[in-house]
Amino acid sequence: MTPAPGAGSEGTKKKRRRKRPAHRAPLTKDATTPGAAVPKEGAAKRPRPPAKSYAKRVDEVSAGGLVIDHSGKNGLLIGRIDHKDVSGRRILWSLPKGHIEEGETPEQAALREVAEETGIESSIERALGVIDFWFMAGGKRIHKTVHHYLFRETGGTLAPQESEVDEVGWFPLSEIVERLAYPDEKKLIARTEASVELDAK
Repeated sequence: MTPAPGAGSEGTKKKRRRKRPAHRAPLTKDATTPGAAVPKEGAAKRPRPPAKSYAKRVDEVSAGGLVIDHSGKNGLLIGRIDHKDVSGRRILWSLPKGHIEEGETPEQAALREVAEETGIESSIERALGVIDFWFMAGGKRIHKTVHHYLFRETGGTLAPQESEVDEVGWFPLSEIVERLAYPDEKKLIARTEASVELDAK
C-alpha cells in the first residue's frame, strides 16, 4: 500500500525553511564552527541604542516658617512674580525661607532668612514641621527639605529683599492657607492653623 502524500512518511515530509527577517544581515558559514553563521563582510551593523543619561541628584536643606505680628492676628508672607503668567501680574505667595549655611542650625538659618527676605526680626516659638519635595532645575533633580517654625515678630521694618523677593505683606491668619501658592505649605499650615490661632491669642 502506497501512503498518501502528506500522510507523515519520512520520505514525503518536507522541512520548512525559516525565512530570515529582511532587516537582518545575510549570513555565511563560519569555518571555525560547524554549522555556525556570521554576517557577510561589509554588511550593515544595527546601531546600538544610545546610553541613558540620568540627571544628577542634589540635596538642599532650607529653613523658614510663619511669622505672627505683635497683634497676634496677622501672618507674614513673601511674594514673587509668576514668570509663567503672561500678564506678569500674578504673585505667588509663600512662607519666607532660605538655605541653611555651613555651620548654621535650622533655627539660626530660619531667623536669618526671615529677616533678610522680609526686614522683620522675630523669635522662634516652636517647630511646625518638616516638608520635602522634588523638582528639576538646571538639568538636576533637586531634593529639597524645609524646616518650618512658628515665629513671633520682635521688631524690624517690613521691606522685601532686593532681587530675591518682589512683595511682602501681613495677612489675616484666616487667609494664609488660601493665599499660599504651594500645596505642601497649604497642608502644613492647615494642619496647624487651629493651634496657631490659639497660640496667637
